[in-house]
Amino acid sequence: MTPKQILDSFSETLMQDERILSAQERALVANLLQHAKVATGGNGETHEAVRTVIASAIGETVAQRAFAVLGGSIVERIVESSSLPVSDTTVRRPEYMGSPMPLSRQPEPPGVKAPRREPQPPGQTPHRPLRDTPAPKQPEPPGRSPLGAPAPPAPQPEHPGGATTKTVVTGSTLAIAERPEVLQANCVVLDEFLVPQEIEALTRFTQEHESDFQTSELYSPSADKGGVNHDFRRSHVLMELGEQQEMMLARIKSALPQVLDKLGMEEFIIAGVEAQITASNDGDFFHLHDDNGSEGVAARHLTFVYFFHREPRQFEGGELRIHDAHLENGRYISDGTYQTIVPRQNQIVFFPCELQHEITAVTCSSQLFADSRFTLNGWLRQ
Repeated sequence: MTPKQILDSFSETLMQDERILSAQERALVANLLQHAKVATGGNGETHEAVRTVIASAIGETVAQRAFAVLGGSIVERIVESSSLPVSDTTVRRPEYMGSPMPLSRQPEPPGVKAPRREPQPPGQTPHRPLRDTPAPKQPEPPGRSPLGAPAPPAPQPEHPGGATTKTVVTGSTLAIAERPEVLQANCVVLDEFLVPQEIEALTRFTQEHESDFQTSELYSPSADKGGVNHDFRRSHVLMELGEQQEMMLARIKSALPQVLDKLGMEEFIIAGVEAQITASNDGDFFHLHDDNGSEGVAARHLTFVYFFHREPRQFEGGELRIHDAHLENGRYISDGTYQTIVPRQNQIVFFPCELQHEITAVTCSSQLFADSRFTLNGWLRQ
């Protein structure tokens, strides 16, 4: 199905759903179509040609948002709302979202990647790259505000410091489960998470606030204030995100049901949200830690990490490694095996805050702030 067919056959639903089109965007589309009709003076053929151009210009963005928000149900809704014959069984996604999606089965939500476990050659450190792409050497930065505990062998500070923004974004049913003895390095990866205009706005906001970034801190479980420890963590963070935080939270909220389902987590009441932008440049890293291992951050439940950077990418490294772990003396300890996520433009990763994870060293030869590895990362509290 072409972008025009999607827009025409599903227009009523799209115009009503604020998760897909904002009020301003709906007004803009309506005005464009109305002006097209007036400008063509009732000439049906010319009017149709203009509508086709408009649909081609916005259809890909509309389709992407609809797939991201509605998942497989959009297919049935398009068919029910349209006059197309049921035999037309393929809905074409935007080109960057992958292959066509058949109606005959319930498709996976776009961009969701199940962690893949691959056997390791003998003699090598056990790890499981999430993608087939070779992992760049020594990369990674993110993390800010109160994060989790470091790996047990190293007596380092345990939690990054930062302010908390209390924003209630949903109201689901809280479910408290027993802590399992073993935690596998499960995560959910969504590609093409934001539309191009949103990425541009986020990148522009980040560059304009370079002077507001501060050195990342760590919180020790017994400390009242955070402190800088460049032996354990190096990066810079921006805590005041304004509209960028609201935009990201809206996207996360729409994707949350499928994310929790993929992770096997129960729905929960989101009592608060922390979010920050982290800039990691040459030599920056974050050693093994969790995100809720001390009293001050114990309410953290789900971690999210959204990757973005200047194109073409000017850094290497900065891999996010999420470790398998087991419960020992009330704390999860790494088993030495892990999933590897290589930073990729417009990609977001979700995983439980209990999981041990690290960010490998970043290499950025220019050392320019604009060439950094950027993440908009944070935590949902329960």
